Amino acid sequence: MKLAPTQLQDEHVALEPLSLDHVSALETAAADGELWKLWFTSAPAPGHARAYVEKALQGHADGVMLPFVVRERSSGDIVGTTRYYDYVAELPRVAIGYTWYAKRWQKSHLNTACKRLLLRHAFEALDCVAVEFHTDHRNLDSQRAIERLGAQREGVLRAHKRRPDGTLRDTVCYSILANEWPDVDRWLGLRLQRLAAQS
Repeated sequence: MKLAPTQLQDEHVALEPLSLDHVSALETAAADGELWKLWFTSAPAPGHARAYVEKALQGHADGVMLPFVVRERSSGDIVGTTRYYDYVAELPRVAIGYTWYAKRWQKSHLNTACKRLLLRHAFEALDCVAVEFHTDHRNLDSQRAIERLGAQREGVLRAHKRRPDGTLRDTVCYSILANEWPDVDRWLGLRLQRLAAQS
């Protein structure tokens, strides 16, 4: 099955297929917190959002990615981006990542809402056997966030990728299996309720 563009949404967030029409909105979102200065994000620097979007769209054309923009429902604002990547159709199996949000939405209910939508689509529409998450071994906040989703740590790939500054990164790998999804879904639903009430 090919990764077809689709829109995913709940009462908190809408994940819309990324397009070149979103370049300006993504630059605005990345400017909230100057996210391109953070060593652990892939957010584009000023003037680089178009190239960022074009590269993501090429990944979709190659059949290995499905990128989204994140629209916060109450304001209607585009506040970040996320995507499926490393799609293996034969299994199928996919990873979720390249995720960043404007600073004002970090550590809110937004990430839980986005991940729940992406996981639900992966397991219930794409029929994935597993969903992966990857993060820098130095990014302890990201590791804790992935673990709060209910993902299991699988191991570390050493000298796996280069960071934007050219240094080598070790990648920590996590996964959720299809048979674990019902319990993870219930947990995320309860967590989302609690976080949204605090927002």
